[in-house]
Amino acid sequence: MNIRPYTAEDWDRVRQIHDAARRDELVAAGLEEAYLTLEQTAENEGFHDYAIRVAVVGGQVIGFVAFTGEELAWLYVDPDAYGQGVGTSLIRAALLETRAPMTAEVLDGNAAAIAVYRKAGFQIVGSEQGVMPGNESFRVSVSVLRHPGAA
Repeated sequence: MNIRPYTAEDWDRVRQIHDAARRDELVAAGLEEAYLTLEQTAENEGFHDYAIRVAVVGGQVIGFVAFTGEELAWLYVDPDAYGQGVGTSLIRAALLETRAPMTAEVLDGNAAAIAVYRKAGFQIVGSEQGVMPGNESFRVSVSVLRHPGAA
């Protein structure tokens, strides 16, 4: 697996991955009705303002992570690649790049995502309630996770 910076040529594949995996995420949280595509939310949520890295296997993008120096904001893996270490590898790449403490939020009910974050060294430090970014008509509960940063 190669992890490299996102390029504009990756947009269609990143969009496909997000849209498929986002459905799974929302089903796990009981929020299926809140589904919006990446095309619908990218601009409002500032997707392209983040540092974005993609995981590539056999010349195909199979996952991506988007982050700042202190927040891991987006992590999505092609459903066909679930359970293959892609998410953990993307998280570790972001941590190594920033070398700083980082937070993430996971929708309550998404046990698979929490397991991936925990495998990468994140710990649950709290929970919050609010509205869904990008689709504010839906109330959500999230687990807040924190990583101390890469040494």
